[in-house]
Amino acid sequence: MFDIRMGDRGEVLLSGRFDAAQVDKAKAVFDRLVSTTAVDFKDLNYISSAGLGVLMATQKRLKDSGQELKLRNVSGHIRDVFTIARFDLIFDIK
Repeated sequence: MFDIRMGDRGEVLLSGRFDAAQVDKAKAVFDRLVSTTAVDFKDLNYISSAGLGVLMATQKRLKDSGQELKLRNVSGHIRDVFTIARFDLIFDIK
């Protein structure tokens, strides 16, 4: 099960498994972002390459206008995925 929603402070909250079946649902939220936004990974258990692709496309679009995604509460195993893919060089991860 995957859920994506906007939090009270304008952050994007992710939970469950972000895989290829969830791309359209995620893009509907990420495509509306126009300014620097935190993405909370606290309740995310899994992210696939398709999920990484959505984040990368959003990051590129935001960076073109001087904005960015800031990834927060990233678990160790998901952080490892970002490190292996070298996305840790592209995203602000805390």
